[in-house]
Amino acid sequence: MITAALPYANGPLHIGHLAGAYIAADIYARYLRLQGKDVVFVCGSDEHGAAITIKAKKENTTPKEIVDKYHAIIRKSFEDFGIAFDIYHRTSEQVHYETSQEFFRILNEKGAFEIIESEQYYDQTAQQFLADRYITGTCPKCANENAYGDQCEKCGSSLNPTDLIHPKSTISGDTPVLKKTKHWFLKLDEQQEGIKKWLEETSEKNNWKAHVIGQCKSWINDGLRPRAMTRDLDWGIPVPPEIEGSEGKVLYVWLDAPIGYISATKQLFKEKANNKTEFSYNHRDFGNVKEEDWQKYWKINNDDDDKTELIHFIGKDNIVFHCITFPAILKATEQYILPDNVPANEFMNLEGDKISTSRNWAVWVHGYIKDFPEQQDILRYVLCANAPETKDNDFTWKDFQAKNNNELVAILGNFINRTLVLTHKYYGGKVPALH
Repeated sequence: MITAALPYANGPLHIGHLAGAYIAADIYARYLRLQGKDVVFVCGSDEHGAAITIKAKKENTTPKEIVDKYHAIIRKSFEDFGIAFDIYHRTSEQVHYETSQEFFRILNEKGAFEIIESEQYYDQTAQQFLADRYITGTCPKCANENAYGDQCEKCGSSLNPTDLIHPKSTISGDTPVLKKTKHWFLKLDEQQEGIKKWLEETSEKNNWKAHVIGQCKSWINDGLRPRAMTRDLDWGIPVPPEIEGSEGKVLYVWLDAPIGYISATKQLFKEKANNKTEFSYNHRDFGNVKEEDWQKYWKINNDDDDKTELIHFIGKDNIVFHCITFPAILKATEQYILPDNVPANEFMNLEGDKISTSRNWAVWVHGYIKDFPEQQDILRYVLCANAPETKDNDFTWKDFQAKNNNELVAILGNFINRTLVLTHKYYGGKVPALH
C-alpha cells in the first residue's frame, strides 16, 4: 500500500511537490510492479481546511469553486507528468465523508477523545473563531515571524495558535482575542508509550531516514499532549450530527486528510469491481476484485504471509502528522495497520531561494509542460538526480541545462547512438542473440 501526500487543492503543483513526494513514490510503485508485487498506489486532492477558505476569500469566490478549479489542474499535471497512481481521488466525495465520520464515531465510542473547553482565538471584526491557518505570528522556537497557528514552516515545529508570539488574524489583520469554545481532543498523551514503542521498533527494523526519526523523537521527548480534532468552521466534514454538541463543528483537516488514503482505496475497488473509471485508471489490470477487497490493504491481518506493508511518501513538513497523529488515530481504532516506513524528503529550493506560492517563486508543473512539451522525462531526471532525500537541495536552470546537454544528450544519447550504429553495421539492425 503506497500513498503519496494529498496535495492541497488551493493552488497548482510545483517542482517542490514533485521532488518532495511524488516522483519518489512513483519510482517505488513502478519498481515493485516490475517485480510482480501486489501494489496499490493512491493519492487525491485534499479539499478541506482553512487554506482553502483563505484562497476563496482572496479570489472572491467559494471554497467549492476553488477546489473544483485546482483539483482539475493538479490531476491533469499528474497525468501529463506520468505519475502512475491507481486512483486520484477527492476528499469532497461522499465516500470520504462517510469514511471520515465513521472514524470519528469509532474513536468517540472507544474513548479516544476528551471534550475540552478551551480559549481559542476569535476575530472580533470578522466575528468568527479563527482556524489555525487564519492566525500568524512569531514562532516561539525559531523566532520566524510568519509562523502559522498549527505549524512553523521554517523550523518544522508543530504549534498551537496560543503558542504564537504577537498573533494576528489573517482575515482582518487585527490582534485576535481569546474566547471559550468546546472541541474533541485526541488523547495523544495516553498513547505516548505505545506510539514511542512502535516508532522505535519500526524505524529500526525498516531503516527510517535519520531526519524523520529525529523529528519524531523530538516530539516524543517533549511529551505528547491532547490535540483538537474538531474546528469551528463552515467548510469541512461535519462532526456526526447524532453526537451531542456537534452543531457548527467540522473535523480538523489533519483528521480527515490522511483518512483520504483509505477512502481513495475504497473508491478504487468500488470502481474496479463495477468496471468504472471515474477517478481510477486503466493502465494496469486488477483482475476480478470485490468492493470489500480494499480491506486487505488497510485492515489488520494476523496472517504473517499475507500482511500488507504501508508506505507513506511525504515532504518533511508533514512528518509529525504521518508518524504520530495518524498512527495514533489508526491505533486507537484497533482495526487498522500502521505504516512500515515514512520516507519523507526534505525541501527543493529554486535558484537558492525557498519556493513560495504567495510570491509566485516556483516552477509550476502545468507551466513547464506547456513550455517544454513532451519533455517531462528531462525534468524527472533532473529532480531525481538532485532529490532532497536527506537534506534540502536546489534546482537551477543552469544545472537543468547542463544535465540535459552533458548527461542525457552527450553521455546517454551518445551511448544509444553508438549502440544503434554498431548494431546496423555488424548485425543488420537486429539485436544479436546472447551466447
